[in-house]
Amino acid sequence: MLNRRKQGEVTILTIDRSSRRNALGTELIRSFSDAFAELDRDDSVAAVVLLATAPGFCAGSDLKELAMMNIAEMCAHEAETARVVRAIGFMEKPVIAGVSGFALGGGVGLAAGCDLIVTHPECRWHMPEVPNGWLPPWALASISARVGPVTARRLVWASEPITGTEARDLKLADYLVPLADVESEAIALAGRLAALPRVAVASTKRFFMPLINGTAEASDMLANRIFAENCQDDASKATLRKFGMKV
Repeated sequence: MLNRRKQGEVTILTIDRSSRRNALGTELIRSFSDAFAELDRDDSVAAVVLLATAPGFCAGSDLKELAMMNIAEMCAHEAETARVVRAIGFMEKPVIAGVSGFALGGGVGLAAGCDLIVTHPECRWHMPEVPNGWLPPWALASISARVGPVTARRLVWASEPITGTEARDLKLADYLVPLADVESEAIALAGRLAALPRVAVASTKRFFMPLINGTAEASDMLANRIFAENCQDDASKATLRKFGMKV
């Protein structure tokens, strides 16, 4: 589900849930939590790369799993996902996301929670939560930190998907390379950071963390409460029923 390999001082984590479009289920989030904590303590690791198997980076929350939950349980799951992704910002090691194929919903949030993002021109970026009837329950602060609140609002309204080229132009992504080069460039970028003095890399991340994600926890808590309220709306309930939830 979350494969791990090393290349020098770089550890590569690969989401391997292709049958569920690499969605963020409970087990995967638990694996992320354990991996991030372990890697941050491991002196043999200087940087981390996050990749995913085809067809795409991450389709957001696992809707089949959420269909088995009530609204309170669903909110608790999303709050835990938010906590784990926020933890990336507190790691001393840089984390680079290699985003191929698509990043949808929480997949956008997962990528935005990483320190740097590599993607390709044709990659599809989209947050479908508002069209489904609710505010995304987390990651709005980290997305806003990257693109600014006005552009973040446009992305969250999700009137249209954007391409990887547009994501880079909006500063949602940092590097744009051909599809075939996303993995190798993400690993090479991690290697370049790993070669720098570790204390300076960690200190830089520590200094900028409150400037980038200083309000993320409060923002995620507020978004989660609004999400819960939105799920009581008739339009939202109609969407949730399509996913199999009994609301």
